[in-house]
Amino acid sequence: MKDYNEGEQQALMIEETLSDWVMYKCNEWRDHYEANYSEKHEEYYRLWRGIWAKEDVTRESERSRIISPALQQAVESSVAEVEEATFGRGTWFQLVDDMDDPEKEDVAYLRNKLHESFAKAKVRKSVAECLINAAVFGNGIGEVILEEEKEMIPATQPIMGGELQAVGVNIRDVTMCKLQAIMPQNFLIDPVATSVTDALGCAVDRFVSRHSVEILQEKGVYYDVYVGSAVPDFEIEPDQDLTTFTDDKIRLIKYYGLVPRHLLEKAKKEKQEEDGEYEERLTDIDDEDTEEEDKSYYVEAVVVIANEGICLKAEENPFMMQDRPIVAFPWDVVPGRFWGRGVCEKGYNSQKALDAEIRARIDALGLTVHPMMAMDATRIPRGSRPEIRPGKLLLTNGDPREILHPFNFGQVSQITFAQADALQRMVQTSTGAVDSTGVSGGVNGEATAAGISMSLGAIIKRHKRTLINFQEAFLIPFVEKAAYRYMQYDPDNYKAADYKFTATSSLGIMAREYEVTQLVQLLQTMSPDSPLYPSLIESIVNNMNLANREELVKTLKQASQPSPEQQQAQQQTQQAQLAFQESQTAALVGQAEESKARATKLMAEAQAIPAELEISKMRAVTTNLSSGTQDDKEFERRLKIADLKLREKDIKVKEKSVNMQQNEARLRAVPTPEEAPVVPQEVQQ
Repeated sequence: MKDYNEGEQQALMIEETLSDWVMYKCNEWRDHYEANYSEKHEEYYRLWRGIWAKEDVTRESERSRIISPALQQAVESSVAEVEEATFGRGTWFQLVDDMDDPEKEDVAYLRNKLHESFAKAKVRKSVAECLINAAVFGNGIGEVILEEEKEMIPATQPIMGGELQAVGVNIRDVTMCKLQAIMPQNFLIDPVATSVTDALGCAVDRFVSRHSVEILQEKGVYYDVYVGSAVPDFEIEPDQDLTTFTDDKIRLIKYYGLVPRHLLEKAKKEKQEEDGEYEERLTDIDDEDTEEEDKSYYVEAVVVIANEGICLKAEENPFMMQDRPIVAFPWDVVPGRFWGRGVCEKGYNSQKALDAEIRARIDALGLTVHPMMAMDATRIPRGSRPEIRPGKLLLTNGDPREILHPFNFGQVSQITFAQADALQRMVQTSTGAVDSTGVSGGVNGEATAAGISMSLGAIIKRHKRTLINFQEAFLIPFVEKAAYRYMQYDPDNYKAADYKFTATSSLGIMAREYEVTQLVQLLQTMSPDSPLYPSLIESIVNNMNLANREELVKTLKQASQPSPEQQQAQQQTQQAQLAFQESQTAALVGQAEESKARATKLMAEAQAIPAELEISKMRAVTTNLSSGTQDDKEFERRLKIADLKLREKDIKVKEKSVNMQQNEARLRAVPTPEEAPVVPQEVQQ
């Protein structure tokens, strides 16, 4: 058995029953919430609703009660952006199966089935309410509720041997998994916890209708005990400014978390003793099961208490994944704290300053616009009532110009308009919710494309942080919990398997417009023949909020993929082009061979030139010469001259021979048909 110190022993002496233990924890958590967060959350709620309260005045002489809608616009704009980013594409979550699983159809079936069930349970409406709570109070909290409803389906049935058809309905039991939004004053959690999973426990404390409890008692979900009436408590009312209704309602506390095992077993035994032999048999079964389980001090349980003392349900966590049916996320994370920071908290100071500025102007207008009159009281007839209104007659004892004098307190300064506008921009800056009037001046004060892009980039990044936080902490856990409950309580329609859940990371309206603008600019820089052109067109259509977006994307994909006839025509064109290229290569090879033969002929002719020159030399030497000494000398002189000319010609022939050899080597480098260059189609034509 566990050892306890003196403080824990005293606590155990007080916590004699499970109901007392749960109520003791819940009351402590309630005191912590009311001491630290209750007043702030109430004021955030009033600012969002535009409800004036006496404690919201900024000065004692303030008379105006106007509340600027700047913070309301920021809340609604931020929520609309996240909601559109989540549900704007239709499919707001995806199911991913394991890589080793060859059957992918079961994942698609489960995804479609969950979408259908969530649509029937109106989950989108509940998620939107949780987003509103998160933006106003800082946390969006929801309870996953499992209900069994009767579904009526119109049907016909043949009667009288098939001669007539009877029209009616078929009734069947349907398991529904719903999401119910919880306001912060109705939620209790361990003060040192930062999330629902690491807390000792959490509880939902609110008023419910009496008939809903009685119906569950008839079904056997709750114990059949007398509940009584609830004591009024304004602290947990959804709207504390309304007159409360005290009849036919019960205060219900649903506790989900760890409880001492011995207190839970004690509560079970007390209930079994009240119910008799049938419960005695269950006691034996429970004893056999608990012997095999780990005898830890705490056990995960579900406890329902009515009117702060009557136990309606106490059992171990019945869900197969042993998870708590609560999902919660902070709009903006505060380190080390469960309660987050919402839009109202971000823009609180700017909103209060804006309200003070506007109220001061309105109060000043009351003194400067409405007519006032200063008068000599000693010269006014006794009993007269000097009111200022059209057609009013004022009696005076003397000249009215000396007795009556119009009076005012000057004029209201026009600078208050500029101050109010600056304070409104401060609200937009603090919350990140910028409308169309505030985008142009968000960075450089000019409506330039670069300035708008920089402004939108910063805004989108802030919304992206909230969107990712919402998906990671709220949306994906809810889909997981709902799917596991359907697998456990409706196995016929939902097959139990190991799935991985991911939420689609879509963009909001503002981010889509920004991305479409960038894609259009990129599209203008390339030609339609580019391979990236169809992909960019498809991306632009995907980011548009069109009713027939899926059809357009499908048509684009079909257009980008050619038909079999087009593929065959393309193949024939390619074959014809290859054949033409081969013929061109063959022609080039023939021309090369012809050039090679011509070069060989020229080389042979060049080699025959020296022999002809020798013959010409001999003929020139022996012609036109007579015998004698003088002729012999002339013969020798001519012979030398001819020899020099012959040498010069021989040098020139050798130079031509060298050039011919270089041309021949260059012709030998002509490519083969396999290596021939591809001639473009335009050149071929």
